Amino acid sequence: MGNGINAFNAYGGLIMTEYKEDVLLDCSGMQCPLPIVKTKKMIDSMEVDQILKMISTDPGSINDMAAWSRQTGHELLESITAEKDFIFYVRKAA
Repeated sequence: MGNGINAFNAYGGLIMTEYKEDVLLDCSGMQCPLPIVKTKKMIDSMEVDQILKMISTDPGSINDMAAWSRQTGHELLESITAEKDFIFYVRKAA
């Protein structure tokens, strides 16, 4: 599918995502709780089944996004660590 991003896993292997975002949200440089607050606001403005790609530099985003998706029902499709970036693909639920 589409133009995936390239990142490397902890073993040096190439990671290629299969997801193509409908909306990109760059939260680089923001600290908790801003990445989650901005993600919620963006998801609220999207259509059901659209995919949001959120980029964060806050390591706390890994746990925050997992918990948020469980609480809201939005599907966390993929979570990628690429050097200092944390990249999340979220599908908006109904």
